[in-house]
Amino acid sequence: MINCRLSAQCFLEHKSRMSDTTDINTLRRILRQCKTIAVVGLSANWYRPSFFAAKYMQEHGYRIIPVNPSYPEILGEKCYASLKDIPEKIDLVDCFRKSQDIEPIATEAIAIGAKVLWMQLGVMNESAAEKARKAGLEVVQDRCVKIEHGRLFGGLNWVGVNTKVISAKRPKWLPY
Repeated sequence: MINCRLSAQCFLEHKSRMSDTTDINTLRRILRQCKTIAVVGLSANWYRPSFFAAKYMQEHGYRIIPVNPSYPEILGEKCYASLKDIPEKIDLVDCFRKSQDIEPIATEAIAIGAKVLWMQLGVMNESAAEKARKAGLEVVQDRCVKIEHGRLFGGLNWVGVNTKVISAKRPKWLPY
């Protein structure tokens, strides 16, 4: 019982520190419209959160473009050293980097014409976010694309997870 109480307390403390206030409708629209995702900091190690999240999104119809100079290929896709090296249009830049590393990534995301700068759980950089917003990008901070997709489209609520999404409509597809 103590572990449950501590976990709930940690969750509530984390939620109170979250700087992202993006509403559900905006998150849903972003995840519906942005089908090409450049994942900065994607690891080829299957046990890393970046790999797990990118694989999930790829399996759900998203085009994943790895950005990591350490690998030639990840998840069957050519890996690029930086965002500016990618030859195709990017909708969303998903950042698996430390908060202090986000500013140059935001600059590159602006330069390539990305629509969204998305910072993963625990990643927040207000100056980079403001810079991206001023350039016309939407910004999501301290959220995971995999968790948000599962919460909003993936049927997490059908297995008993309280997703805080109330709807009388079933998702268009179910995982079974």
